[in-house]
Amino acid sequence: MARRLILASSSPFRRGLMEQAGLAFDWEDAGVDERAIESDLDADMDPATLALHLARAKAMAVSRRNPQALVLGCDQTMALGMTVFHKAASLDEARANLSVLRGKTHRLNSAMSLVADGVECWGHVEPAEMSVRDFSDGFLDGYIARAGKGVLKSVGSYQLDGLGVQLFERVTGDYFTVIGLPLIQLLAKLREMGEIDG
Repeated sequence: MARRLILASSSPFRRGLMEQAGLAFDWEDAGVDERAIESDLDADMDPATLALHLARAKAMAVSRRNPQALVLGCDQTMALGMTVFHKAASLDEARANLSVLRGKTHRLNSAMSLVADGVECWGHVEPAEMSVRDFSDGFLDGYIARAGKGVLKSVGSYQLDGLGVQLFERVTGDYFTVIGLPLIQLLAKLREMGEIDG
């Protein structure tokens, strides 16, 4: 019999993807301080491992409160080489980050962790490569002005399903991974575990 599935996230994007896929689940904010967890880790940890560590921490936090449930924790890191980016705190910071990314390819690491009774059943990281165009300063200023504070909602100061798509020349990886929930891989694992019909 399938267990109660809980998404350890308040992300409307992840909830929406799971709802559209027809999954029955509840959601609960993990209530963890990601930056505090990150500061306790090895500074040389690679960005993919960091994403998985954060996803696991979220799932574990919610699992402690819901021991009989199957809990899904998710996290995503964005990195240019070993440099990890976080959400910009201001439009000026967003502009500076996009200037750094301009003309380069960075990686999104979308991590998932399934936890039951405080034990991780499965952990997975799916990457996406994001190649940013070498756009002009004028274009960048116009993008920031049109997108406004919306650029502060995503780690890369872009939302691929909106104006942000104009920043890119190539994306290698699936849409779900870019949004932050590798849905194809998750559904396959839930079928394998007998949690959803195969």
